[in-house]
Amino acid sequence: MGTTQKSLPDTDTAEGLASAMRTLGRQAREAARELARTSSAQKTQALLAAAAAIRAHRDQILAANARDMAAAQKRDLSAALLDRLALDAKRVEAMAAGIEAVAELPDPVGTVIAEWMRPNGLRIQRVRVPLGVIGIIYESRPNVTADAGALCLKSGNAVILRGGSESFHSSHAIHAALVAGLRAGGLPETAIQMVPTASRDAVGYLLANMQEFVDVIVPRGGKSLIARVQADARVPVMGHLEGLCHVYVHRSADVAMARDVVLNAKMRRTGICGAAETLLIDRDCLVTHWQPLADALVAAGCELRGDAELCALDARVRPATEADWSTEYLDAILACRVVSDIDAAIAHITHYGSGHTESIIASDVKAAEQFLHDLDSAILLHNASTQFADGGEFGMGAEIGIATGRIHARGPVGAEQLTSYKYLVHGTGQTRPR
Repeated sequence: MGTTQKSLPDTDTAEGLASAMRTLGRQAREAARELARTSSAQKTQALLAAAAAIRAHRDQILAANARDMAAAQKRDLSAALLDRLALDAKRVEAMAAGIEAVAELPDPVGTVIAEWMRPNGLRIQRVRVPLGVIGIIYESRPNVTADAGALCLKSGNAVILRGGSESFHSSHAIHAALVAGLRAGGLPETAIQMVPTASRDAVGYLLANMQEFVDVIVPRGGKSLIARVQADARVPVMGHLEGLCHVYVHRSADVAMARDVVLNAKMRRTGICGAAETLLIDRDCLVTHWQPLADALVAAGCELRGDAELCALDARVRPATEADWSTEYLDAILACRVVSDIDAAIAHITHYGSGHTESIIASDVKAAEQFLHDLDSAILLHNASTQFADGGEFGMGAEIGIATGRIHARGPVGAEQLTSYKYLVHGTGQTRPR
């Protein structure tokens, strides 16, 4: 049977908070050792049980979310943040289905990544292993609780979750279902733990004082949260600063395709990190392409902010400021700029982009190849919406976030990206000569 989480000390005082956090850390480290020895079948059993518990506790999860939504509305949170926070029956079902999708993925732990023989007869294997204990700090979106818990369990990692204060009750209700799954699978209930307080001091303690327990921090949220984590963390951080995603309409783009892709990239869900924030369009196709694009966006309720050329062309466009080119709106606002050619588009994205996701709409294959080759963002698309920047859409079951760094993981962070590796060396008595 798995280990049951112990009751935590009172977190109202600094001493109590430190004691509670260290208890979480010790329990997570113990659980990580047990998970490293857990079979794929047992992890799958626990995940499927967790998905069933999400469905069984739907009413409790929605009631908890209603409490969070009421508090958020009193705080006058933006429409984008409210959309991220809101749950309904469809989104609860999506959480359960996402956990089941993770359960069906191949288990990355123990996979032999590479294998080779040395001239002296040594056989060397590079094998995937869990990272250990992961701390995940996130805002607004309570479904991250389910995604993160499932992915960490699949990859054999223990996790300490710290959801945002605005999603406190929702996240804890979802966490209770995950713990029920762990219990049903005979795994330690401490494999997936939640920080029991909404105090920001808990974030600070997790970042700066848990090095002996936590192996990596994964932040998921707004620019200020990510910046704080990257500045204060005393362990490695896997994450991205913001999603300044671009769509570039090349002169060779099919008009109808460009209209549909741009509209989806911006307006499908404006509050996600894969939403387009800047539209670049070739001057050579302004006459044919701009009007259909602008008409569709304005009809959908999008505010357009553009350069002088677009303002002169279309009275619906408000003047853009320099800040607009580097703003992640997470709202129904799109910065629009005319560029002379693909080189100018690439230069703009290189200067202002955050390395997250960019898309080119083009029939010209050579132009598309140049765009995909010359830019170094984590995700680059040709003739497809930036909103496909999602682990589930990549066939990874789910994701914790999109990593934009260049070390360890890049792009959607799924179960495989939450592993490291070790070397296994098999010999027949070899000794190294002097």
